[in-house]
Amino acid sequence: MATNASVGVVVMAYGTPRSPEEIESYYTHIRRGRPPTPELLAELTARYEAIGGISPLAERTEAQRAAVARHLEALAPGRYEVVLGQKHAEPFIEDAVAAVAADGVERTVGLVLAPHFSRFSVGQYQERAATAAAEHGLTHVGIESWHTDPAYVSFLTDAVTEALATLPERTKVVFTAHSLPERVLVDDPYPDQLRESAAAVAEAIGLDRWAGWSLGWQSAGRTPEPWRGPDILEIVADLGATGRADGVLVCAQGFVADHLEVLYDLDIETSAAAREAGLAFARTRSLNDDDDVMAALAQRVHAAAG
Repeated sequence: MATNASVGVVVMAYGTPRSPEEIESYYTHIRRGRPPTPELLAELTARYEAIGGISPLAERTEAQRAAVARHLEALAPGRYEVVLGQKHAEPFIEDAVAAVAADGVERTVGLVLAPHFSRFSVGQYQERAATAAAEHGLTHVGIESWHTDPAYVSFLTDAVTEALATLPERTKVVFTAHSLPERVLVDDPYPDQLRESAAAVAEAIGLDRWAGWSLGWQSAGRTPEPWRGPDILEIVADLGATGRADGVLVCAQGFVADHLEVLYDLDIETSAAAREAGLAFARTRSLNDDDDVMAALAQRVHAAAG
């Protein structure tokens, strides 16, 4: 639709199947055109069935986009057109850029719904958006990370504090994020940024570095190459075996919404591992469309737009 907006804001996310019928095509796209084997498709479908049939991520992502748009409209009425662009599902990043270009914007700002920068993830999103913008004669500016934004750190701090109140005194807090292959983490800021945001939360709460909290990884891909660890399942098993904790609290700091990697990998798989290890278990609430954080993201977009 035609607008008078001068800045197109491309809110970027990973994407998700919107129905069980889309699971195969979605993972075929992730696998660069190679359909999942019947065995893998059956396992993936079972995981979605275990969390209610399909992931709520599409709904959560749209709520985040709408919240950012609402706050930008309050900052500068009529200036911004805010659209969604995804890596592995429609509308794709290139579709989003084309849509705002067709509406006559002068430039684009890219905001990835992931706090921590990696060239393999956020960097690829921004590169695709910038390339698409250039093809339409638009300039593009990307927001690389927001892992230490005060609103984001405050959200995590409150979420960890609330969850700790329900757990034993000797509880280990493990801040997790999606694992990546070791080869892409060479000279990549992703691990350092994860450590920085976790340390900021731990300091605000007063957690001890080793006894009170640590970094963990989750949801590694099934490829022969090594992925960054330790995996959260290994951490839980170790805590149970050594008796160094009575409970474990997982703060999935690398994820911004409820979806398969949170609702299945943590709430089902890791929770079961904790029970087997004799540990109390909890997971902090997800960010989703928290209004304070969405307002902070809108402010970053507004500043980047100039």
